[in-house]
Amino acid sequence: MRDKYIYTYIHHIDEYDLCRMEMRSFFGKDSDSNYLISDVKIDPSRSPFIEERLEILYEENDLDVLKDRLKHFNVGENTYKVISLNKMVINTTNKIDHAERRKIEREIGLSINGEPDLDNPEIILGIITLDSRWYFGNYTKSEPIWLKHKQKPHNYSTALSTRVARAITNIAVPHIENVRAIDPCCGIGTVIIEGLSMGIDIEGRDINYHVCQGSRSNITYFGLEGKITLGPISEVTEHYDVAIVDLPYNLFTHASREEQSEILKHARRISDKIIIATIDTIDDLIEEAGFEIVDRCIAKKQSFLRQIILCK
Repeated sequence: MRDKYIYTYIHHIDEYDLCRMEMRSFFGKDSDSNYLISDVKIDPSRSPFIEERLEILYEENDLDVLKDRLKHFNVGENTYKVISLNKMVINTTNKIDHAERRKIEREIGLSINGEPDLDNPEIILGIITLDSRWYFGNYTKSEPIWLKHKQKPHNYSTALSTRVARAITNIAVPHIENVRAIDPCCGIGTVIIEGLSMGIDIEGRDINYHVCQGSRSNITYFGLEGKITLGPISEVTEHYDVAIVDLPYNLFTHASREEQSEILKHARRISDKIIIATIDTIDDLIEEAGFEIVDRCIAKKQSFLRQIILCK
């Protein structure tokens, strides 16, 4: 029997499309609701949208039957606590109020062989009901690592937000093993920082000396190590599995269509896959560069609308 995981999600309405594009990249499918069940294991802290993950160990239609089965579940020498995930409305399942959640947690906890510790448990277990079915298993809460990256020594008002940058990086590199990535227009390093913090092999470059210095400073500030090269994408001679390209568009560096075309053509030369963030409609340039669009969405940041386009 394959492992199964439940992921719960929280996001702003403006992030709906981007969240689902990230889902498709991670799991090969998405969900209209705020949870998803998959046999793919993802660290929930990677996503800015995943709230919790439950590794399913037992599932039943009846809570009493589940409690009876848990009499044979043993945590060994480890202390434990049980957490209910039903603290919000999940799809068609209503939120369970605080008192009832505590009651369920206590009853489930007493069904388990082991020593509970509500303050400093060595193992955290979870219980959730979805669409009239109960699930129990190992619980992992997402840590909003991206939130720590919002306050950088160097920042630009037009840079990708850390949440969007993290989601885009996940779409580009859903599974990090043996994947090499580049951000050839990295700016102050928002994507690079998110990638490095997730253990992705990613490097950046930019044509602006001061921007490169700012990017290096930002990376060092967060205790990360990464390579930032001064120079245009045309000078890249190595090959990468994926390129992440936020096409320049601010007042001073808005790339012309000719420059955008050149960036895309060089991205095709140096990478097998590309994810593009752009405020312009450039489908024709993407096709001319030799890419095929395989997924897309709109990402919003205040009044800015960016097209996020995944190509192979």
